[in-house]
Amino acid sequence: MMHRQAVVFMGVVILSLSGLIHSFQPLFTLDGKSTTHRVITQMALLRKTAEVCRDIAATEGRDFSLTIDNSLTADKVQTACSSSDPSSAVLSTVRFQTSIAKVYFSNAKVDVIYALSEKYHFDDESFEAGRDLITSGVSAVKASVKLENFVAGRWTLGRVCHTLQDFYSHSSWVELGRTTPYSSLIRPDEPLQNLAGPTVPTCRSCKGGNCTDNLLPDLLQQGLITSGYFSIFSSSKPAGKCSHGGTFDRTSRRDPVGGINKDVVGSSHGFLHQKAADLAVNATVELLQDIRVAVGDKNFLQLMGLSQSSVLCFVIDTTGSMADDIAEAKRVSFDIIDRKRGTPQEPSAYILVPFNDPDFGPLLRTTDADVFKDNINRLSADGGGDIPELCLSGLQLALTAAPPSSEIFVFTDAPAKDAHLKSTITALIESTKSVVTFMLTDVLATRQRRKSLQGVSQRLLSESDAQLYRDLAQASGGQAIEVTKSDLSLATSIIQDTSAGAVVTVFQVVRNPGSPAEFTFPVDSSLRNMTAYITGTSSLKFTLTSSSGVSQSSSQSSGPLASVTRAGNLLRLGLNTENQTGSWRISVDSDNPYSVKVTGQSSVNFIFNLVEAHEGVHGDFDLKEGRALSGGNASLLVSVTGSDTVKVTEVTLFDSSRSTEVNGSLQSLGSGNFLVTFREVPAGDFVVRMRGEDSSSGSRSPNSFQRQAATQLKTSSISVTAQANTTNTEPGSTIIIPFTVAATTNGVVNDSATGTFTVRANNDRSYTSTSPSTVTVAEGGGGKANGTVTLTVPEDAATGTDVTLTIEAENAAATDVNYAVIRLSVAAKVTDVTRPVCQVVMILDTCPSSSSLCASSQWTFIANLTDGINGTGIDSITIRLGNGTLNTTTATGAGGENITVASYSAPCCSPNVELTVVDKVGNVGTCAGQVRALTTAVPAVTPAAVNTTSSRGHTLSTSHCLLILISAVVFLLWR
Repeated sequence: MMHRQAVVFMGVVILSLSGLIHSFQPLFTLDGKSTTHRVITQMALLRKTAEVCRDIAATEGRDFSLTIDNSLTADKVQTACSSSDPSSAVLSTVRFQTSIAKVYFSNAKVDVIYALSEKYHFDDESFEAGRDLITSGVSAVKASVKLENFVAGRWTLGRVCHTLQDFYSHSSWVELGRTTPYSSLIRPDEPLQNLAGPTVPTCRSCKGGNCTDNLLPDLLQQGLITSGYFSIFSSSKPAGKCSHGGTFDRTSRRDPVGGINKDVVGSSHGFLHQKAADLAVNATVELLQDIRVAVGDKNFLQLMGLSQSSVLCFVIDTTGSMADDIAEAKRVSFDIIDRKRGTPQEPSAYILVPFNDPDFGPLLRTTDADVFKDNINRLSADGGGDIPELCLSGLQLALTAAPPSSEIFVFTDAPAKDAHLKSTITALIESTKSVVTFMLTDVLATRQRRKSLQGVSQRLLSESDAQLYRDLAQASGGQAIEVTKSDLSLATSIIQDTSAGAVVTVFQVVRNPGSPAEFTFPVDSSLRNMTAYITGTSSLKFTLTSSSGVSQSSSQSSGPLASVTRAGNLLRLGLNTENQTGSWRISVDSDNPYSVKVTGQSSVNFIFNLVEAHEGVHGDFDLKEGRALSGGNASLLVSVTGSDTVKVTEVTLFDSSRSTEVNGSLQSLGSGNFLVTFREVPAGDFVVRMRGEDSSSGSRSPNSFQRQAATQLKTSSISVTAQANTTNTEPGSTIIIPFTVAATTNGVVNDSATGTFTVRANNDRSYTSTSPSTVTVAEGGGGKANGTVTLTVPEDAATGTDVTLTIEAENAAATDVNYAVIRLSVAAKVTDVTRPVCQVVMILDTCPSSSSLCASSQWTFIANLTDGINGTGIDSITIRLGNGTLNTTTATGAGGENITVASYSAPCCSPNVELTVVDKVGNVGTCAGQVRALTTAVPAVTPAAVNTTSSRGHTLSTSHCLLILISAVVFLLWR
């Protein structure tokens, strides 16, 4: 929402300045009574997700016992939606909560990007423009989902929800006594009625600061809709019009004085705040229902991120020496698919990116396992004679296509020809928090096969080539596994491990340079199937010691604590932790670089996002893209998943290379959410580590637990900010993105700094772009330098395509880099806003009068469906209600329009049908029929026009012909 309180952040103390609260806060509330955009959005997403799961369960004949209301949590919804036995399955809500977070962070971003744009907040009576933003945004969401670009769909959905929710806080809808959402806001073909005209007075001045009755009686009696005017620059507004209100709103000082916003309990109309918030929740649920019907239940749940399993994502080198690697990738992926198909552990999506030189891609992203199998089967090893390949270009595609926190596996035996993309890949890893593991075969072997195939000189994958992959793996929390081709099948067991659900990282450390060290990690009662991975040279030795004091050395391949397998530089330890909770130790003896990673399956985990405070009109917190600033304060929003019995005792930033640990100050926000602040964070490469106690085990004393984020959180002394003036761009258009680079000291811009920074701008679609190669901070420039990136979208770009632009700035010494990430969606202007039209042709019915005989008879419903002459065409027809069969044929109408003839047949025991008809831009119509048998015959019905009422109370006239032998009741519902 608009118009925020100013926030000063000192440690974990947030000081509110009285009178600066002017809207639903984006993320956090300080009064403990008001509802934020974050809460409104989360409530709606959870409710609609639960409703979809309930309906699916009913269709499948399963029980669904969850009460659907505003008290739902992600854990409760995930458990209720799971088809697994909750007493035996290990469920993780990390992906679900991460997806929800992306939506509400995008929602909050509107108050940063479009703070003073009236249409994004329904200020200044901008109802038509606000509705256009909502409906065009909903079309963009549907287009993204249609292309399975779920991440892009979530970002767009958040922005749409913000504007929709603002209507109920900023308009007079609640004051008019309305208790249901204004559905026309999401229906572009319905007129917005009862709007106060531009010259109609709407308010009178508040009396002594009391604004409870400042709306004019005539406005209320006529039921006219208005909203407040707002400006921080001018007091000008049309005569007699309401203001938004609040300290920053200068129009509220001009007659009529005061405001009508309901943003928080302390607002001008704060006495109606909760009613506005409740309506905002219900309106968001209604919008989500429209999207759900258009995209289908399966895709809707993917959009929500509701999945018990991860994606299966492979990036594969297809050059001549990779035949064995491709065969192994096929084997392990087919094994995962075949074992898990039809189970809750089946991968939620499949991503495949081939690369070689000079090509990479195309990207395959699908939820169909057979499509993935078919595409990976087509891969063949060919070419690549000059050795280096476009590995990072392929990885870039995978990182932007995969959901956040995905596991990505890269298969190659060659150096990266595009090593200049290293900082771009690192930025995307940090932004998406995805884990990248490299399968490097024959790292130090000669390329004899390449030589024999291509006649090129014998070459090695040098140490520096391999180090690039190791660095990227370390940044992501993955591993660089170096193995011979003959032993690759032993190493791919790690893919099987990570494809299991609810995998958490308990402990991870990298030592480079290596030195002998002992590490401890706690084993808690929620952990199952624990595995330790150690990478290092063949001379590395280790000793594992359990909480009970039992030890096992690296010389024992099978001992009391673990079964050990070796593949190249990887040691995999399958741990036996049964009945051995408590502190375990692992001692490593090596002077060469090595890594240790301990994982397990558990519902208890956490997600984190870097946020930053911003002051002024919209004072609150906002998602920070890019790195935290060295020497400054850093804030994380941390959400604990999987248990309501967990007590978080500490969150730290841990840099294993320097043995540095920075303790955070915790502020509980309720429901397992914490605002964590770190003061004066030094330069370094950190990981986030959470420790606490879990009392769910039933023992007398709480269980100590530890979880560690995989992705590194790095700091930088460079600030990079960039902001696009729009996040949706049309095919064939050029968008300009301004950016600012600044030098900082101790977390603040150094006004006296000077210097030149190298600039790199890359996008994952290879769209044409221009940008400066450098920017210079000149003397007297306030420590900042500005530039612009232009990005041109091709004419043939498909609506729903997502584009990720990374803008990087590096210092002159090439020792420090920071970045900004901009996400855009391609969305052609939608001109078809009319829902498909249904003409019922006939209902044929031979149903008996007795319900006990209904199973032996059938009835048929036939309708002509069209999107009109100028429509985009019918895209899908599905049975929303009914247990019959649907067949369709196509024909051409008298006016040249395309007609889809729908014929539905069902047993008379299923006397209702509801067909959902969606056109190619997502407009939804619903055609429903109900048959009722009588004991006496009635005359045939001649063509007639009937008025039909939708579930939202709107009527329309539909002409139809019915040829019915016995009586039928027909309803045409348009939603």
